[in-house]
Amino acid sequence: MNLFERYLTLWVIACIVVGITLGHLLPGVFVVIGGAEIAQVNLPVAVLIWLMIIPMLIKIDFRALSQVMQHWRGISVTLFVNWAVKPFSMAALAWFFIGYLFEPYLPADQLNSYIAGLILLAAAPCTAMVFVWSNLSNGEPHFTLSQVALNDLVMVFAFAPIVGLLLGLSSITVPWGTLLLSVTLYIVVPVVLAQIIRRWLLARGGTTRLEGVLRILQPLSLLALLATLILLFGFQGDQIIEQPLIILLLAVPILIQVYFNSGLAYLLNRAAGEAHCVAAPSALIGASNFFELAVAAAISLFGFSSGAALATVVGVLIEVPVMLSVVRFVNTSRDWYERGSAVRRTSAKRLLVQSARDLK
Repeated sequence: MNLFERYLTLWVIACIVVGITLGHLLPGVFVVIGGAEIAQVNLPVAVLIWLMIIPMLIKIDFRALSQVMQHWRGISVTLFVNWAVKPFSMAALAWFFIGYLFEPYLPADQLNSYIAGLILLAAAPCTAMVFVWSNLSNGEPHFTLSQVALNDLVMVFAFAPIVGLLLGLSSITVPWGTLLLSVTLYIVVPVVLAQIIRRWLLARGGTTRLEGVLRILQPLSLLALLATLILLFGFQGDQIIEQPLIILLLAVPILIQVYFNSGLAYLLNRAAGEAHCVAAPSALIGASNFFELAVAAAISLFGFSSGAALATVVGVLIEVPVMLSVVRFVNTSRDWYERGSAVRRTSAKRLLVQSARDLK
């Protein structure tokens, strides 16, 4: 991890302080920024989100989809957890904790908005940081790349229906026009642009040119994230100062869903007999959140000052320390994992197949 990624939590805390301070000192500036909209799309935020997302998507080689069947067990488990479990488990946790247990301690007019933000946060898996987590857990790189490419493809078609369904079940009005516009602006267009840029760079300089441009764009992407957070906290400052407990309460369901989904993916991979080098990144991808997309969608759907936007930012705040704890768990439990009967049987079969190939 680079300096920004390693200390992301500290940068977010700094953005909270800077955003709240600027919101009090320069309220007129934030009013102007908040009003810079066309068709319910805030233009400054749209630019910042593109600067965040496109460099991440340039890394993705969709040709890796041809390798999906090489690790079909891990791919199947991760798809199941990412798209059939995680969004719905987060919705259930949000309904219980925000809608019931913590209700007396939260602003009544923002309860539905907090629930919506948590749903948005869990509705799509991470695209960028999972490569870092996979590397730290000695994950199989081809599996990680093919899984991320497949998730990005699924996200184009599944994000809006899942979000719409869960918001509807939460009795939250679904602005379908804005939701579909958000999917187009923050998923479809960035994916297409990123692949065009990727192919253009490879055609004119190969992998060296691509990696050089990514090294330049990566800090820009993180700076755009921090600028977006400063804007968010500039609008959210009064609410946070009046009720600082909100951030802690919102963190509870996020923490539970991360550990629940990572643990579920890890155990399912063990039961299926998948290798640890696949199970580790599978667990991390299964638990991760595409918080950049969540922040963008929350702002588009509910606005800068909404509880939804704040809930997604809490996900950013705890991302690094929580995911590092999952990395530590999968690394320290490797011996236990590999003692699983299904894992040992699969390993034995792989050795037999490899021996047969060597004999030929």
